[in-house]
Amino acid sequence: MIRKTGLAALILLLHLAQTATAQDPKEKAAPERSNIISVAKEVMREARYCTFVTIGSGGHPQARVMDPFDPEEDLTVWVATNSVTRKVAELRKDPRVTLFYFEPESLSYVTLLGKAEIVQDPAEKAKHWKEEWAPFYKDGSRGDDYLLIRVRPSRLEIVSYSHGLLNDPETWAPPALDLP
Repeated sequence: MIRKTGLAALILLLHLAQTATAQDPKEKAAPERSNIISVAKEVMREARYCTFVTIGSGGHPQARVMDPFDPEEDLTVWVATNSVTRKVAELRKDPRVTLFYFEPESLSYVTLLGKAEIVQDPAEKAKHWKEEWAPFYKDGSRGDDYLLIRVRPSRLEIVSYSHGLLNDPETWAPPALDLP
């Protein structure tokens, strides 16, 4: 049921984005940067989980679901992982990442492209800790097995039917921003 519902929502999102933007593009003003960022943060918080994509050792993208912290004001995203994971080795070779958030209730998605940095600073580790992770890390945020990944995005793409942020009717390109 959930799988069918998710697929149906994605198909509906694509259909609605396509048909809702069938009007003359000259009639619709471009969304404001501040609105795009505000909606993106809302979608990211509501989605809760994201897909974290790295470049694998063979050059293929490697995707996994992560439980990120809420985005910071500048859209920086923090995630945590075990220091022995494949993603950490991949990031040491190539820091380029993509984060993908999908929120089916509002028919919205956010894609962030950026660079990741491995952070082992004890103060940051203590600050970025979720108590529900305790069973997965021997010494909690203080252990060597717990580390952080800070993602600083350089580009944001978004579609949110419920907020009127829709694909271009001709190219299907989503509203996008280059970030500092």
